[in-house]
Amino acid sequence: RGGGPGTRETDALDPRNVVQRVEAVVLTGGSAYGLESAAGVMAWLEEQHRGVRVGPDPAHVVPVVPAACVFDLGRGGDFRARPDAGTGRAAVEAAAASEAHAPVGTGAVGAGTGAVVGGLRGGVGTAGTVLESGITVGALVVVNAVGSAVDPETGVLYGEYFHGGPPHRPEPAVHEEARRRLAEARAASTPPPLNTTLAVVATDAALTRAQAQKFAGTAHDGIARAIRPVHLLNDGDTVFALATGERELPPEQGPLALNDVLAAGADLVTRAIVRAVRAPAEGVAGPGGTFPAYRELYGDGA
Repeated sequence: RGGGPGTRETDALDPRNVVQRVEAVVLTGGSAYGLESAAGVMAWLEEQHRGVRVGPDPAHVVPVVPAACVFDLGRGGDFRARPDAGTGRAAVEAAAASEAHAPVGTGAVGAGTGAVVGGLRGGVGTAGTVLESGITVGALVVVNAVGSAVDPETGVLYGEYFHGGPPHRPEPAVHEEARRRLAEARAASTPPPLNTTLAVVATDAALTRAQAQKFAGTAHDGIARAIRPVHLLNDGDTVFALATGERELPPEQGPLALNDVLAAGADLVTRAIVRAVRAPAEGVAGPGGTFPAYRELYGDGA
């Protein structure tokens, strides 16, 4: 929904088109250059004979690998430091070697390494839940937005207003000091005003492609609750939805059974954004700019 998306193979996901499944989704840094990392993922999948069969030989496949990128060029000081096909191959090999249900790295890792949100260090965050129906819903985000995740009046992370309980409000003196330090950091940095928040929402429910598209669209509400302003021309905000098809939606609810999945996806994206901003313990300062961490400004208990 942002005005500056950087994507690859997203047209294939349109429910009107022929592709029925994807083999992987790539979230990457490096702006449009970083989309090259999807080529490394495709090459590995081809070797596994995974993809759309297009010939008589089982090796004749074309893996469908949608990808999206965040803008972080130069944040480490070197504009030419960015993911490539080798990075993508290393990532998919590591994913394939991991155990089922293995913890996912959060904070300034992977596509979140150079992420920034409103002048603060951003990164990767995750969240998940099991609905009353037994269906699992999860979310993974890469938070890298021109907007802010922090309420400027209180220091509370916007997303915490939607967690069901009262948010912890930092002491006024702590908040004022944090605002001063953040303003100094912003004044000392001249980052390009290009960003993007990426997300994947996933479920083990059996969804049609149209339902999956609705799932992805509704999940954008989770970004809007946690980051303000959002979906600007600077941003390329993109959400992918995945469904493994292991559990049927409750048939007694008819088509409205999807509502619980939709609501959970948006809520989990909000929660994942909060966790992404909280994850880095320390900020970073270098030739690419100065970006403090939320925990560094407000403490671990904020």
